[in-house]
Amino acid sequence: MISNNLIPVKYTASVLIVDDLQSDTELIEAVFKSDDFRVFKSAHPVEAIDIFETSQPDIAIIDITRPDINGFQLCQIFKDRAGRRFFPVILIAAHSDRGSRIKGLESGADDFISSPFDPREFLARIRSLLRLKHLHDELEHSENIILTLAATLEVRDPHTQGHSTRVGEFSKEFGDYLGLSLQEQELLRKAGLLHDIGKIGLSKDLFLKPPPLTDEEMEIIKKHTIIGEQICKPLHSLREVLPAIRHHHERWDGNGFPDGLKGEDVPLLARILSIVDSFDAMFSERLYREGRTAFEVLEVMGEEKHLGQWDPRLLEHFIEMMNLTGHDLLGLGAGADVRPDEQKEPLLL
Repeated sequence: MISNNLIPVKYTASVLIVDDLQSDTELIEAVFKSDDFRVFKSAHPVEAIDIFETSQPDIAIIDITRPDINGFQLCQIFKDRAGRRFFPVILIAAHSDRGSRIKGLESGADDFISSPFDPREFLARIRSLLRLKHLHDELEHSENIILTLAATLEVRDPHTQGHSTRVGEFSKEFGDYLGLSLQEQELLRKAGLLHDIGKIGLSKDLFLKPPPLTDEEMEIIKKHTIIGEQICKPLHSLREVLPAIRHHHERWDGNGFPDGLKGEDVPLLARILSIVDSFDAMFSERLYREGRTAFEVLEVMGEEKHLGQWDPRLLEHFIEMMNLTGHDLLGLGAGADVRPDEQKEPLLL
């Protein structure tokens, strides 16, 4: 059964009620059962946490006045355990003052309702939060599909396997070193994971072909930035990543593609991604050549700093970061091998 609000509720939408007063629990339960929700009840926080973990309800209704773990604390526990997943929580109190409402919001609650309440208004608020949860779940599912596509792409060529993951994590670390916000760091991670996804629309043989490529073949490969943008564009949550995907092959001197942007007209995230992408590409082994040591790659990038490919100021910061933390970022301890039978050199230029 699908409700008029487009939320499936018959034994799909479930609610967890946490209240140690049986009369209150029965009243709330009656409201939900009249509308075909599945109801879980608990009078004890420990049991409620267990239900949350094992039954994965869609929403929780918590009474804030408890003698042991109060509703604010339990709300925080649910939100922490949900992580990035959206799990709506409504707090209920017999007498709610301004201080309690503020404390509820600070604990992560999505709504605060005073008891006694109007059943129709109560259900309307529940359904509003469930619609929001439904959208979050669909969004997460769509993102996972696209990220899976990106991972599938790398399986086609064993020599690039892990490249996008490394570029994503490394770009995030570089963003942290540059002092970017956590949100910008996460955008860099996603951009790195997805920067080459447009290649999924191109011929596998083209990417396995060793250089030199014909001018026509190069023009086809260049289209992967635009195709990648088109693949990710329908997903609203990736809108801030699109410029990095489209422009990560632009150059500081304006001779890049697809739009020939120059200098600071190239989006910052794309300039960061370009440096990390280039480093990993040169560092990694390819079908047509062996990889280089990290020292060799940084030496080449340093020598070519003013030749127009990268933002020279950002490249300086990247080399500084590698000098300080390169071993850790590459997953290599002091004295570890960069590659089998190849002793790592110090990252000093």
